[in-house]
Amino acid sequence: MPVKPVYNDFFGPFGGRYVAEVLRAPLDELEAAFKSAMADPAFLDELALVQKEYIGRPTPMLHARNASKILGGAQIYVKLEGLANTGAHKINNAVGQILLARRMGKKRIIAETGAGQHGVATAAVCAKFGFPCTVYMGEVDIARQRPNVYLMELYGAQVVSVKSGSRTLKDAVNEALRDWAGSFADTHYLLGSALGPSPFPDMVREFQAVIGREVVEQTRGLDVAAMIACVGGGSNSIGFFEPFIDAKTPRLIGVEAGGRGPGLGENAVRMGGDARPGVVQGYKSYFLLDDDGQVQDTHSVSAGLDYAGIGPQLAYLGQTGRVEFASALDTEVIDAVKFFARNEGVVFALESAHAGAVAIKLAPTLPKDKALVINMSGRGDKDIFISAKIITPEPWIGFLRREVETYDAGKK
Repeated sequence: MPVKPVYNDFFGPFGGRYVAEVLRAPLDELEAAFKSAMADPAFLDELALVQKEYIGRPTPMLHARNASKILGGAQIYVKLEGLANTGAHKINNAVGQILLARRMGKKRIIAETGAGQHGVATAAVCAKFGFPCTVYMGEVDIARQRPNVYLMELYGAQVVSVKSGSRTLKDAVNEALRDWAGSFADTHYLLGSALGPSPFPDMVREFQAVIGREVVEQTRGLDVAAMIACVGGGSNSIGFFEPFIDAKTPRLIGVEAGGRGPGLGENAVRMGGDARPGVVQGYKSYFLLDDDGQVQDTHSVSAGLDYAGIGPQLAYLGQTGRVEFASALDTEVIDAVKFFARNEGVVFALESAHAGAVAIKLAPTLPKDKALVINMSGRGDKDIFISAKIITPEPWIGFLRREVETYDAGKK
């Protein structure tokens, strides 16, 4: 079914296209191709078919009855994006952009990734549609998200370790932009979040809006008081919120990474913290910056939320008050992972568990005839090397030691 996207170079004062002259032509080309594709019924029909047959859409909406009963108050529902192919919402955008790249005649795909889910999704669609793929990933993120690195390489992608700066997501974006500046004639940059220079924020929102549009259908008959999603750059949240942005209800709540607590370098709280307006990586938004305008280090137990900026549309919606922002500490996130695993049989990704942590606090304050919807943007198998050593440290470390010993013995 054709959609009617709204295109914006700016969202209030945020957004724009602050790039070197060399990138203006490829961004113009990309914008024209995107607008043409979104007005083409044949493109949209193919997109819908791939969403159904390859991604596995629509993803289910789980009524978390046990959690709702334990917490009291509102009925909790969970949008299970973790059941999409490759384990997270990132595949929605990757499929849309790979079809667009093919339509544009591009021959190579590059991407950036933090937690690795966007990298996995990009590598997967490149394997399916026959594109060579290079994924830039910070050295720190490679170390803590090894399962996703393995999957990217299994799909045939080249994973490039970024060793500059903080060696995390922002540095991976920088390297991907450098690559694209020298290769755009035959290369598409498959950016993974709703940020960067226009038209990327519009593109990513539109390809992720399938989440929110399914929620509209899946919650008919429910009195939804609030919708909650984690926010790093903002791709899952802006897609989840999209059909509701222009309405007054329900409450839209974005949850940032509270990390270890207050203070620069201890968290990744932008909208509810110390961020200030700035222009970074081709767009204007709120960023965690020092007095000289340099991007500050961040921290989160989740590799996908430790980005120093936020997508421009979310920055504007936060400024206007349509989206409320909260944060969750690392400890609260781990507790949320355990809570939903033990009471609903669902393992949230650490990113998604930020939304779960706020839902645990909010549900008891709402009437029982209200509904609260969480976007479980991904599942938590990718986090096993982080979460297991926190939740069950001794058995997990013992297992890893035995695996190393067995490996070493086999080499002798």
